[in-house]
Amino acid sequence: MAASSRAQVLRLYRALLRESQRFSGYNYRTYAIRRIRDAFRENKSIKDSEKIEELVNKAKTNLEIIRRQV
Repeated sequence: MAASSRAQVLRLYRALLRESQRFSGYNYRTYAIRRIRDAFRENKSIKDSEKIEELVNKAKTNLEIIRRQV
């Protein structure tokens, strides 16, 4: 993975966690944080750039959903 892709993924990961902290309900907040961490850990060994791009786009969509719900 290129350094710029890695940096982009890390920025996205931190943004997802940061936005999830804004959920008012404890259960929603902990569930969202757990799902984000699990998803990133599950996909950390992927090397295929097309698959990485697909997952990044999915994460961006999820970030927008979280921002709307918070």
